[in-house]
Amino acid sequence: MNPHEYEIPNGKFVFCANETSLCEPKPDTRRTTFLGDALNRFVRNKASVLAAVIIGLLLLFAAVGPLLTPYSVSYEDVNYAYALPKNPLFVKLGIRFWDGGQKKEVNETAYHYYRAIEEEIRRPVIMTEPIVTEEAYMGKNTKLYAFRLDTYNAVGMKFVLLTTAEYEDLQRYQEERGVLVIYPMTDPTLRPEAEQDNGNANYWYMTRAGTGRKTQIVYDESGHLIPIYQADTGQDHYTCAMYMEGDVKRYSYAEKKDGDLWSVRVDYREYYIYRHAAAGDGVQEPVFLFGTNDTGRDLLAGLASGARFSFLLSFAVAVVNLFVGALYGAVEGYYGGKTDLIMERIVDILSAIPFMIVIILLKYHFNVSHILLLFIAFFLTGWTGMAGRTRMQFYRYKNREYVLVAKTLGAKDRRIMFKHILPNAIGTLITGSVLMIPGVIFSETSLSYLGIIDLNTGSMTSIGTLLAKGQNFLFTYPHMILFPAVFISLLMLCFNLFGNGLRDAFNPSLRGAED
Repeated sequence: MNPHEYEIPNGKFVFCANETSLCEPKPDTRRTTFLGDALNRFVRNKASVLAAVIIGLLLLFAAVGPLLTPYSVSYEDVNYAYALPKNPLFVKLGIRFWDGGQKKEVNETAYHYYRAIEEEIRRPVIMTEPIVTEEAYMGKNTKLYAFRLDTYNAVGMKFVLLTTAEYEDLQRYQEERGVLVIYPMTDPTLRPEAEQDNGNANYWYMTRAGTGRKTQIVYDESGHLIPIYQADTGQDHYTCAMYMEGDVKRYSYAEKKDGDLWSVRVDYREYYIYRHAAAGDGVQEPVFLFGTNDTGRDLLAGLASGARFSFLLSFAVAVVNLFVGALYGAVEGYYGGKTDLIMERIVDILSAIPFMIVIILLKYHFNVSHILLLFIAFFLTGWTGMAGRTRMQFYRYKNREYVLVAKTLGAKDRRIMFKHILPNAIGTLITGSVLMIPGVIFSETSLSYLGIIDLNTGSMTSIGTLLAKGQNFLFTYPHMILFPAVFISLLMLCFNLFGNGLRDAFNPSLRGAED
């Protein structure tokens, strides 16, 4: 081999300037922590970020929801039962949606009933012009009226019982405010027999029982309604010139009942405003943003209360199960052998007990509140899954080189377990805890929905209870089940997406896979 065959000419060499560095350039990156790196990868998952935002909004609703309504969970008013959702902004803008209105299709008698309420209270009850159609029924043509009904003004008049002092206060209120609350009493003898039993205060006009005991309206010669107000009986009266527009006839405005009680016929909306103004609870007029249920309870207050309880219960269960499960799993995973064998058999026994059996046994053998009962039931069997995850992670990492080095240097078992091994398993444990939250909420909702657990007390309720009550009115008043169903559906879906995002973010083996 000729050594000169591979000689390189001198002209190929270029001398480097003295000021030029020959080392590798400094990496233009920032140091980051494990949590920071996990966060960077999490924000790249758009679905998980959106799910986190929605969960945050649901948490915000549970926290401030009770502040959005002046009503409490225990407040109810049967006169506004089945009231539809009403947004004052939509009403002000004239938008025919979320305005407390309901589509109605009724016969002629029912249509004129609502028209009569509208004529007396001087507020719109029928919100749109009716569409009249004819339909053949039993050989006769029946008129049907389709329109939009204001479910709040349709309440109209009600009979209320007041003491003499309350009656006089109500009189002073309407005179000071210039509003009419008390209306003349009606003569029950001029109402059909079918309506006397119901005590319907909206029949201020003459009617009669027609064919088949159907109520028919009696008109005067001009085609107007004939009032059936009671003439002054000398018991209690005052001139109602404001309402009668100059007619100074005296009518009876109260009917004596037992003791110091009087039966009074009132415009219930104005009476509702008066009653809450006297109570000073901040209610100005009957408006329910999410509507009411069959007993007249505000659904917004009930849903916010149920959401708050569900979140608090699930977070408490997740934190306690994480602490107990991680500690238990760390011990059995680190020491292994007989310790692991004995502790794992205990876990197997607890895991084999059906959750429903635990609930039923606790319910019938322990006289505790259902809230405490739920927490105990979720804790008795809930931590076993977390213990299993921790045990698996400890078996995975306890024989790694850095753990052996720590043992060689004399580190104690507690330091090795919680300083060297547990931080590597924290991603899996956090993901498991997050996914435990929707599981607890769903189980609690299912139990209250089935009636196994009763959380419907005077000061609180649950989402499952709202769903159970709303299902009976799915086709007539769907708003009763709509809002709790949307809430629980969003919650379950978003927590699953959020948990999947956390799992991927805390998994170091996926680092760089998204690039």
